[in-house]
Amino acid sequence: MPAPSLRRSCHGFCLLLPLTALFAGPAAADNLLEAYQQAFATDPALAQARAQLQAELQGKPLARSALLPHLGVAASVGENAARITGFGTPIATSYLSNSYSVSLTQAVFNGQAFTALKQADSRIQASEAVVAYTEQQLALQVSTAYFNVLQAQAQAQVAEKQEKLLDSIYRQTDANLKVGTGDIVAVREAQARLDAAKADVIKARNAVAVAQLSLQRLTHHPVGILEDLGHFEAMGPRPDQTQPWVNMALKSQPLLHQAEAQLHTAQEQVEYNRRERWPKINLQGIASHTLGSPFPGVDFNQIGASLNLSMPIYEGGSISASVQQSQAQAQASVDHLANLRDEVTLNTQTAFLNLQDSVAQLRAAKETVASAKVSLEGTRKGYEVGTRSIIDLLNTATDYIRAEQDYNVALYRQVVARVQLKAAAGVLTAADLESINALLNKDGQP
Repeated sequence: MPAPSLRRSCHGFCLLLPLTALFAGPAAADNLLEAYQQAFATDPALAQARAQLQAELQGKPLARSALLPHLGVAASVGENAARITGFGTPIATSYLSNSYSVSLTQAVFNGQAFTALKQADSRIQASEAVVAYTEQQLALQVSTAYFNVLQAQAQAQVAEKQEKLLDSIYRQTDANLKVGTGDIVAVREAQARLDAAKADVIKARNAVAVAQLSLQRLTHHPVGILEDLGHFEAMGPRPDQTQPWVNMALKSQPLLHQAEAQLHTAQEQVEYNRRERWPKINLQGIASHTLGSPFPGVDFNQIGASLNLSMPIYEGGSISASVQQSQAQAQASVDHLANLRDEVTLNTQTAFLNLQDSVAQLRAAKETVASAKVSLEGTRKGYEVGTRSIIDLLNTATDYIRAEQDYNVALYRQVVARVQLKAAAGVLTAADLESINALLNKDGQP
């Protein structure tokens, strides 16, 4: 089923999708782009934002209608009974009466209507910014959920590897005990570590299920076999300086565009309330026909035009109160915008530093895995020849497993951090998702 087409926001930061994103099939997604396309077509938050935009778009013709001609008609027909006295012999009669009229009213001067028209534009801009922000957040949420599934699956594989490793150590210690070269303490320690590893496997598999459900909530499709990351080089922010990203965020973040538009709406509301004191001038024309009113047989036809002025003098203080209220609300909008700028700045700086850190963390985690593997092999040989204890072997095995787990976290965090920085700056586009999707490998070999 084709998804509704995207409307570009007035600032031009809506997330652009390839044409294939307009169709979401019933099958499970295989890669990141397919997952996002499914979410784009079915996400209720995005659908709500689009519907709200459509509602705001109708606000402009509604505001404009106050400045356009208003044409109306009226008609009536009735059966009447009359008794007329005072003119000699009393007269009792029944008769039909009818009337119809056409009126035309055109605003000549209406200060509030012009302000309302400006407010409609500001509300549309705010709603467009919400659509753009929702699209970018959806892309971030899908990316995070997608790689959370891959990370959970990788951690489940590590947990299973841990179980097999500790099982082999347990069997070795048990065999040593049986031939008289081991001790019961070593066997029990190995058994305890193995039992904990089995519990870790269950926990890891449950984490996979939870991650899959989180992705499924976004795509509204079952989660199939996802393409995993292939070989890629860790990449930090480009440009590699914080300030350009902050400047980009202050210029491009849809949340700021929304707040700015809402501020304009609030400022225009102040003017709207002030203009309630202004006079309103309307030009009105009317044509009417009346038969049988007020007397039977009387036919009355009228046509005319008038220029009408209305102006409030005193409304019990409501106008002054509404102006002061809207001024306070406008000041609240100013403060909200300032606070939001600080928040966007902090979020962008944090995302920048996280991406920088993710590069170093991934490189360090990769080296740690290699070192832990060598240490495990050496300790195992040492245990076999009697120079290392079972506790040494178990601790080294635990260190190796922890290193692999840390590596998995660093691996997927590095990719997600790229998306998070773009989203924080408000410049996340389909091209960014495509570049991340290009890192995936159908064979699932990192």
